[in-house]
Amino acid sequence: MESTLDKKALDTLALAVQEAGIYAKEQQQHISRSYKKDGSVITETDLAISKRIISVIEELFPSSNIISEETLTPFSESAPYTFVLDPIDGTDVYSQGLPCWAVALGILNKDRVPVGAMISAPRWGIGEDDLFLRLDPGKDILINGQPLNVEGEKDFPHQITMGSSGQRLMDFSRYEGKIRIFGSSIIHMLSPVIYEHIQGCVNQSCYVWDVTASHAVLRSAGMLVEYVDGKPFIYDDDFLLHRRPFSPSLYVGTRACIDALKVVLPPKC
Repeated sequence: MESTLDKKALDTLALAVQEAGIYAKEQQQHISRSYKKDGSVITETDLAISKRIISVIEELFPSSNIISEETLTPFSESAPYTFVLDPIDGTDVYSQGLPCWAVALGILNKDRVPVGAMISAPRWGIGEDDLFLRLDPGKDILINGQPLNVEGEKDFPHQITMGSSGQRLMDFSRYEGKIRIFGSSIIHMLSPVIYEHIQGCVNQSCYVWDVTASHAVLRSAGMLVEYVDGKPFIYDDDFLLHRRPFSPSLYVGTRACIDALKVVLPPKC
């Protein structure tokens, strides 16, 4: 029997994630960008949000693990849950003033299966600014407090999202649909669930904090995530503990959509 997380504690955490998104929005026009050793962008906002959300999780769920892009914390195999935080997914576009970024918190159960998510995208949305998605483990997906109904035909990839390196890695010679590139892996993977006319996603190599929250939402909506070579996507030690990016690229969508993507948009040889 899987353990449960306290509802009031989750409410408090959800509010902290929402407030972090609002804070990031307020700070966006004032930030300056710097670079990590791997060349990726970081801002003062990332660090402030990471510190804040980690402190809230540690207080509310002291027996759980925390993995954050910006902070190293201990990991226990016996912990009932692991919270995976990206303080700002899409830091590069965030630092340039663009709207397609998100504060993303995913929840893995003890078996390393994505079961929960809190995603604040305060300059993104569905026909309006401000998107807050919440998925408590074992519950329904909520967007801005309302139940989400996945709409539209999802079994053929007429329109998909993709990471910015997709043009180098995928063979477009047989694909006649539309490609949307936003700059945030979380938003890319979330799009087939929340947007009626987007059916799938092809996501390129990135880190555990870039995918966990959206992966939980996809699972809850009955969609799949798998490598382009057909292998299952799992949260192994390399990916989760050693903080190494996954490889190769991922397909995201329904079973039928992924099968179609394998034919019309395969990886380059």
